[in-house]
Amino acid sequence: MAEKIPKTNVMRILDQHGLRYTPRDYSQTGAVSGSDVARVLGLDPDAVFKTLVTAAASGEHYVFLVPVERELDLRKAARAVGEKSVAMIKQKELLPLTGYIHGGCSPIGMKKPFRTVVDETAQLYDAITFSAGKIGYQVELSPEDLRQVVDFQYADICE
Repeated sequence: MAEKIPKTNVMRILDQHGLRYTPRDYSQTGAVSGSDVARVLGLDPDAVFKTLVTAAASGEHYVFLVPVERELDLRKAARAVGEKSVAMIKQKELLPLTGYIHGGCSPIGMKKPFRTVVDETAQLYDAITFSAGKIGYQVELSPEDLRQVVDFQYADICE
């Protein structure tokens, strides 16, 4: 019998919205990088996304989802949100700002909603996988269902 995956707040939010998702547990594997997570879960790394939080000179914060093996192009990201520039926030700022720790940051369930941009390649997949809000856990769901809980736009934001 398969072990039951503990519910994270992200999973509870998805349940509240009646959305179908697949929980993924890699907590016992020792995987740290997004590439390792994709590998141990047997998933296409292009369909596994990391959640990155940035700040602009304007003081606004933005969230970007990019495939785990790609890098965020800060110029393209700034252009996508109409800013002159954006920069990654410091790791110590992540928890107080979002409620999440580094390695367990999800676009769903942040302390407050931030403007979110998903790399346009997500549109190529029926489902994408990203953090379930806790290290060791991921959720897989369709981009359309993600839109039910996070207001986002697509853009070309990778290097």
